[in-house]
Amino acid sequence: MKALGRSFVLLIAFFCEFADGQQPRSSNISPSFLGSVSQGAPSAGPIQLSIADAIDRALKYNLAAVIGEQEIRVSTAARVRALSELLPKVNAGITQTIQQINLAAFGFSGFPGVPPVVGPFSLFDARARYSHQLFDSRLLHELRAETERVSASNYALQDVRELIVLITTDLYLEAVAESSRVDAVRAQLRTAQAVYDRARDLKDSGLVAGIDVLRAQVQLQAQQQRLVAVENELAKEKLRLARAIGLPQGQQFTQTDTFINASANASVLAEALSNALDSRSDYRRALSLVRAAEETRKAAVGRRLPSLQINADYGDIGRTPTHSHSTMFVQGTLSVPIYTGERIRAEILESDALIEQRKAEALNLRDQIEYEIRSANLDIQSAADQLQAAQAARDLAQQQLTQAQDRFAAGVANGLEVTQAQEAVVTADENYISSLYGLNTSQAALARATGNAEKTIKSLLGGK
Repeated sequence: MKALGRSFVLLIAFFCEFADGQQPRSSNISPSFLGSVSQGAPSAGPIQLSIADAIDRALKYNLAAVIGEQEIRVSTAARVRALSELLPKVNAGITQTIQQINLAAFGFSGFPGVPPVVGPFSLFDARARYSHQLFDSRLLHELRAETERVSASNYALQDVRELIVLITTDLYLEAVAESSRVDAVRAQLRTAQAVYDRARDLKDSGLVAGIDVLRAQVQLQAQQQRLVAVENELAKEKLRLARAIGLPQGQQFTQTDTFINASANASVLAEALSNALDSRSDYRRALSLVRAAEETRKAAVGRRLPSLQINADYGDIGRTPTHSHSTMFVQGTLSVPIYTGERIRAEILESDALIEQRKAEALNLRDQIEYEIRSANLDIQSAADQLQAAQAARDLAQQQLTQAQDRFAAGVANGLEVTQAQEAVVTADENYISSLYGLNTSQAALARATGNAEKTIKSLLGGK
């Protein structure tokens, strides 16, 4: 069961790549998805925590969400920086200069009536300066590329939120599964205690051998050991959940939602795929990165085109502010690239390679989405069938235990038959819990595959 749970988490971690879109997707969950920025102090008593509450807290305090929001700010800053290259620049300044010049140092000497040293004299200048890049194809397309990257960052944050919902759901269901195991082991412990007490009474009456008492006692102690282990595992699962959703350290909570056991209808593939391509933020992000790469190529080509810039200034200049006169300057510059070596060609080749890479990633993701939808549908159907079989096996195992206890009490069977029946109940309970967990996580995986995890999981699993 633990392997099943961890495998589910590793499967959903396929989408945990977030920041630059250029690295291969990892098969491990980023630690940021399992961490958080906790707020406040723990309350005196335990709080009630539904799956909807857990998801809401995770979306607000999970570390991956916090980092994702800052990534958007970084990409927005890059766009503003690109925009600034196209906007006019205006500045103003006032200078007051007192200067003395040695003409002889510049080769001017021996002129009649002209002293070798001139000054000191003063110069005052108050001036406003203006510059504007009127046209530059490269800068324009770089701005458009940064705009697409901002869109990609926004889609990435939405995708991170989907993953946070899915991982939080899994952690919540893991804790529910461990709680169910604790309840099952406690019931098994009560049964083992009753069997042991009955065996001891029968031995005192001379109806069974001492080995039957020893066998019952071994089974009792084994159940006691199992209870300690599952209670410890439950406590750790709740700690993992608390860390991911930002609960204060040491905050106790009680889960209010349990498993759903209703069979889910498999989605129609064509409709689900169409909805997924419209809803999946990671796919829309991939398309934005394709467009950004195309704009980057256009920016590289734009280096070959002429650019037009205007510079101007206006101000007063003179010996003093009261003895000055206004002056102005206007300059237009048309720059025409003639030969830039092979730099432009290299940038175009690099951009072409990036475009093909981004397109390949988008096409691969499209196929991956279809694979996930198909896989989730198969898992839902399989989990529903397994749950039905596990429920029947659980009922049969309980009947087997009841009959074995009756046969043991009647003296027609020894304690070994009871022990075997107890082990059958243990196995049946575990299979039933695993099947419930599988059904619930499969439905959560389908919600993620169609891009609707944030919208549907709370109502799907918490709407009982």
